[in-house]
Amino acid sequence: MTKKLLKFSRLEKIIGEENLLNLQNKSVLILGVGGVGGYVCEALARSNIGTLILVDYDVVDISNINRQIIALDSTIGNKKVDVLEKRIKDINNACNVIKIDNFIDKDNFLELFDYQIDYFVDACDTVSTKKEVIKECLKRNIPFISSMGTGNKLDPSKLEITDIRKTINDPLARILRKFIKDEKINKKVMVLSSTELPIKTNDRTPGSNAFVPASAGLLIASFIIREFIKNKKN
Repeated sequence: MTKKLLKFSRLEKIIGEENLLNLQNKSVLILGVGGVGGYVCEALARSNIGTLILVDYDVVDISNINRQIIALDSTIGNKKVDVLEKRIKDINNACNVIKIDNFIDKDNFLELFDYQIDYFVDACDTVSTKKEVIKECLKRNIPFISSMGTGNKLDPSKLEITDIRKTINDPLARILRKFIKDEKINKKVMVLSSTELPIKTNDRTPGSNAFVPASAGLLIASFIIREFIKNKKN
């Protein structure tokens, strides 16, 4: 094993050197690098993924500190994609980081597909954008996971990755289930969702914590790595 791969030697023990090297050739796009997306990036960077495409237009805010891995007193006010790029490079300098510092909506989402994408992670908050990228990924046969709501939830053990048709107790998933039905989409639509009933609050802004979004991101990253390994074996 080369010196630059020694940092991944513990991962190599359980997936094998061939799989580890194969991960170097994979490209994952993460749309939204906040609470969920930031932890997806963190885990993938620590798993020898060769290219990470970071998509976010936001800056780190003080209200992010309770849940986002890139949110520190020292990073408040900085662009999220810039902070995350620096962190990824400090983990694995060989990782190719592509930054898209742009707000993605239904009018410009197609620009994301100008890149080679082996897996698409939708961790954005905009419902209309989620709908468009789901349709486009299905059209192009790009594997993807769309993150549903993690706000107002406390129990990370209730998180699961499943087809959207099997989701319960998730207001965002309910909207997208109707969309899938109305669009007559028959293919699987894989999502990260929680079966926990949302905690009711008096505020329109959802409550959050350090463990549910983080666990969601780590589950997504784990699923992607296992899919890459499984497909390599097949």
